[in-house]
Amino acid sequence: MSNIRIELTANPKQKPQGPLHFGRYFTDHMFLMNYDKGEGWHDARIVPYGPFPLDPAAMCLHYGQEVFEGMKAYLTPDGTIQLFRPDENFKRLNCSNERICIPQVDEELCLEGLKKLIEIDKDWMPTEKETSLYIRPFIIATDAHLGVSPGEHYLFAVIVSPVAAYYETGLDPVKIYVEKSYTRAVKGGTGMAKTGGNYAASLIAQVEAYEEGFSQALWLDGVEKKYVEEVGTMNVFFVVDDEVITPALNGSILSGITRKSSIDILKSWGVKVTERRIAIDEIVEFHKQGRLKEMFGTGTAAVISPVGMLRYDGHDMPIGDGTTGALTQKLYDALTGIQWGTAEDTFGWTVPCCKL
Repeated sequence: MSNIRIELTANPKQKPQGPLHFGRYFTDHMFLMNYDKGEGWHDARIVPYGPFPLDPAAMCLHYGQEVFEGMKAYLTPDGTIQLFRPDENFKRLNCSNERICIPQVDEELCLEGLKKLIEIDKDWMPTEKETSLYIRPFIIATDAHLGVSPGEHYLFAVIVSPVAAYYETGLDPVKIYVEKSYTRAVKGGTGMAKTGGNYAASLIAQVEAYEEGFSQALWLDGVEKKYVEEVGTMNVFFVVDDEVITPALNGSILSGITRKSSIDILKSWGVKVTERRIAIDEIVEFHKQGRLKEMFGTGTAAVISPVGMLRYDGHDMPIGDGTTGALTQKLYDALTGIQWGTAEDTFGWTVPCCKL
């Protein structure tokens, strides 16, 4: 084992009582690691959860040099806590690092620290149905310097939160609003990186969608406002006839790990999956023709989220009969079965962490 220093809390927090709300509660400890130019990443440690000192001039606060990830740990029927494709998360973190000019992290060390953190805080693992531990690794530039340039000092942190379903309605279909006025990202920008600026840019559309009674906004491309890209928290898929279509990764769409896993599962069933540019007008036409059978989103937080209605240009397009589509349900069951250990993991995606 690498030299990960461990400092246990002397004041364990009270665990949440009653229903869990996504991302509001945090476990007793966190994993930290520092980077200093000339020294590299160092001082890997697990310490009590709490504030860390940050200079008011820290570059992350002024210029947004930060990246993050989202992943989960699941409790299986035999009491094993397991991770789902954590290697893909840390690989994607390094892709984001490259785009945001943050030094690469040691992916194996990050995974080792994460597993140790989960083991230490395993008594925070919720046991209710469809609950999990949500894991948030992130990196921020900490240089106290008001100047636009890559930092020379960084903090890597991992915090953990017991959660229930992202949408309180669970697997009930959500309503999505197609955004036409604002732009989230463009090819050549930071859309393919998981960085806070992308999400800040999406907030106004999300707020306006909420005000209209919608769960999320679906983004179109930033140049022509013609091609479907992604929802704020999810990649999107359309079931047209017997084909599943999803927007191709083009540099402005996040390479979702749940997206990738869903494609692999669908293809293993012999379902035709096409990754391509797809215009919103095509979706409208497919709906008019009765060929748009289902629509769903994929993401770590929501897993699989069926879409029951899409609004575009003032027109509402109900999808299916208002319930979760058969293929969406089958995919959800298969994916969550692997994650929670109730189905065989024939893909080798799960990584045991510890016993509860």
